[in-house]
Amino acid sequence: MNKRLLKELLDEKYHQFNDSSFIGPDPISVPHRFSKKQDIEIAGLFAALLAWGNRTTIINSANRLMKLMDDTPHDFILNHNEKDRQRFEQWVHRTFQYPDLLYFLEFLQFHYSENESLETAFSKGMKHSDSNIENGLIHFHRYFFSLPHLPRTEKHLQTPLRKSACKRISLFLRWMVRSDDKGVDFGIWKSISPAQLICPLDVHVHRTATHLNLITRKQADWQTALELTQSLTKLDPNDPVKYDFALFGLGLEQGGKKLIK
Repeated sequence: MNKRLLKELLDEKYHQFNDSSFIGPDPISVPHRFSKKQDIEIAGLFAALLAWGNRTTIINSANRLMKLMDDTPHDFILNHNEKDRQRFEQWVHRTFQYPDLLYFLEFLQFHYSENESLETAFSKGMKHSDSNIENGLIHFHRYFFSLPHLPRTEKHLQTPLRKSACKRISLFLRWMVRSDDKGVDFGIWKSISPAQLICPLDVHVHRTATHLNLITRKQADWQTALELTQSLTKLDPNDPVKYDFALFGLGLEQGGKKLIK
């Protein structure tokens, strides 16, 4: 498929899936329940980091978590005490368990007690001249685990330094940074450019990108995420990650095979 036809296909699918109807069955529906910036950030972070497995299960787990925070996550994070954390003892999502959640609550309380937004936790590690968010992700991972913690908790937050594709945290950043007139992504962070984002590399996106010859690597790692984003940058240098909608949607449509042939 030549570049022109590829762009036409991906633009068509981007407009099809980047629509308000996308929100309901997707984990992004969890932060969409809120209007306060900090509530969106906290709900979005948890929804994105829990995003592996069945989407309905992901949404239910994240919404239960928000309910345990009295559906006011920022206020709860700032003002809860150690006793309040006991209410989370029975909450679990796959391998994300109570000890992991306790550390997330501790870190978020530490951060928001000194910072208005979670945005600075990424942007402080970046320069405007950075071509992508790699330095921001590395900085965030180091900062996030700067408090005493159990080693097991680190598996729930990825870093490029370990060659991870960083799919879930890249998804969170897409939600926070991208902005258009469709109302799906929030675009509430302004110090990071959409051009610096890296495409979230999940199984659907990886399979579809392979069919479309957007990537050559078989491993679903950071280098492949960079390769994919570079290919998408040739189609839209200012907002390459908008095509995440198209690749994910094509991946759901019979594995992408029917439309790609």
